[in-house]
Amino acid sequence: MKRVVVHEPGGAEQLVVEDVPTPEPGPGEVRVDIAASGVNFVDVYFRTGLYRAERPIAIGSEAAGTVSAVGPGVSGIAVGDRVAYAMVRGSYATHAIVPAAQLVKVPEPLALDVAAAALLQGMTAHFLVRSTFPVEPGHSCLVHAAAGGAGGLIVQMARQRGARVIGTVSTAAKAEEARALGCDEVINYVERDFDVEVQRLTGGRGVDVVYDSVGRATFDRSLRVLRPRGMLVLFGQSSGPVPPIDPQVLNTHGSLFLTRPTLSHYVATPEELRWRATELFESILAGALTIRIAKRYPLADAAEAHRDLESRRTTGKLLLVPQA
Repeated sequence: MKRVVVHEPGGAEQLVVEDVPTPEPGPGEVRVDIAASGVNFVDVYFRTGLYRAERPIAIGSEAAGTVSAVGPGVSGIAVGDRVAYAMVRGSYATHAIVPAAQLVKVPEPLALDVAAAALLQGMTAHFLVRSTFPVEPGHSCLVHAAAGGAGGLIVQMARQRGARVIGTVSTAAKAEEARALGCDEVINYVERDFDVEVQRLTGGRGVDVVYDSVGRATFDRSLRVLRPRGMLVLFGQSSGPVPPIDPQVLNTHGSLFLTRPTLSHYVATPEELRWRATELFESILAGALTIRIAKRYPLADAAEAHRDLESRRTTGKLLLVPQA
């Protein structure tokens, strides 16, 4: 089998393709022949060393494919099943060993590449909008990177739940994309200060919640656009990690709430995992959610995929297609 690993953390050039023996599943595990693997910012964090891992560092946290072998003690999953998973590293590969408890079945009408494109970011959007800050009719939301993969799904889900959605983007083309996804208002932060614009758009009240995947570059101003007792949901750091803060800042800005959630804590049981994945897949099949695949790359071009992701030139999802 082939896999992409990092031996020394650093730039995209550190991603290397290796040939290794094809593994066999152990107890409670299955082997998945990967059809497509999602490219996510969490992969960049492991590649650069921002998130630490044992070397060689396995890259990739999301994939869909077909079960080719089942280990002892596995029930409910058989060879030939179409499955997807997230939060198990090592998906930049032709094959992967995955705990059976972390797999979800992909319904037959749904293409495997769409499942791979949707699962991690889709379940992230689901827990953010349904559980971290449960969006209800009348709420107002600010979504950073609203034309991105996760941002675009948050926009769609928040609108479906009756919220007013304001999105930030960096280009006119991304502004059009964000409006098409459901943003009521779009702010090009290159041209206008988003905090000033949000206060203008809300009549000085501020928004109920900010969904922020950007981090360092937006954090302070995200706090400033919240209404009293509003919530800042920081779920990424594409611009870099946020420096330490004095919690008194939350009081100063209006008794605010700050949370830094992660998907693994919101799919902590097989039941919760399958609830989120099932609702996500059903919404896609019903046409209620649009999954945008921007580009597909072979494994050998994983470095190019990372450079494209980090450049923020893309909208929608990037995929690696290992068998290509």
